[in-house]
Amino acid sequence: MTQMLGWLATAVFVGSYFFKKPTALRAMQMAGSVLWIVYGVLIEAMPVIAANVLVFAAAAWTCFARNPPAAAPAAAAQTE
Repeated sequence: MTQMLGWLATAVFVGSYFFKKPTALRAMQMAGSVLWIVYGVLIEAMPVIAANVLVFAAAAWTCFARNPPAAAPAAAAQTE
């Protein structure tokens, strides 16, 4: 079961590179890194956990913090 999780994490992470939209790529990288974190916990491998916490944080930062979601049209109209 643990090895299957590792292979799934690999497939999700590699598959992320086939997305054309950067936001979709980052979202899949975050999903893959979560799978890798769970895998790292199961095999008790701190380097795997730490590396993927960093990958998750970098993907989340570039996905959300640098590109905040656009305001809803109704909210934007109220501020004008």
